[in-house]
Amino acid sequence: MSTGKGMTSVGRKVLMALSGFFLLIFLLQHSAINFLSVISPDMFNEVSHFMGTNPVVQFALQPVLAFGVFFHLIMGIVLEMQNRNARPIKYVDNRPGANASWMSRNMIITGIMVMLFLAIHFYDFWLPELNVKFIKGDMTGLNTEGQYRYYEELRHKFVDPIRVVLYVLSFVFLSLHLLHGFQSAFQSVGFNHNKYTPTIKKLGNIYAILIPFVFIFIAVYHFITKTA
Repeated sequence: MSTGKGMTSVGRKVLMALSGFFLLIFLLQHSAINFLSVISPDMFNEVSHFMGTNPVVQFALQPVLAFGVFFHLIMGIVLEMQNRNARPIKYVDNRPGANASWMSRNMIITGIMVMLFLAIHFYDFWLPELNVKFIKGDMTGLNTEGQYRYYEELRHKFVDPIRVVLYVLSFVFLSLHLLHGFQSAFQSVGFNHNKYTPTIKKLGNIYAILIPFVFIFIAVYHFITKTA
């Protein structure tokens, strides 16, 4: 019979997994929209304007996203502290690398690095957007020339090589985080099947490499084409 403490720990892992699923969907959607800036500036502007002015996105989905991000971080720290407290004695001959991957043993480190990137990302995009829309009261999305401003604002952020390097490193850490987190989320909700788990692991590896690569490609592409 499970104890109350055990049920609490399981419940937290499930909530952690569910918030992770939500963020996985967001990353997929966010990467797809940003990749439009490489394919078609006009399409990127149109979609960005819709996402930036749609009341459902702004006042329903965006607060849920912000809550999900911080909940995922806090819950990850809580679970890591619980795991460490449950193993107060570290044996001299303990070899963690032989039993678990580097990613699984350092999820909190990669998670914190991702959150530090998000702080930069909020500073670069989210806070200026809030300033324009809600402080200045400009919901048109137009620049002084009467054109949508989103594409040029995106490109402007990737002129600085230091910022581009920070973005690239951040998405490398995101990839490391996802390499373990994708499969772990399925296990936390009880989905562990001999037939399907290997496939989920393969899909997780593809996702963990492909999505961060898309973001890296976008940053490098705009840096090269903007400074060429």
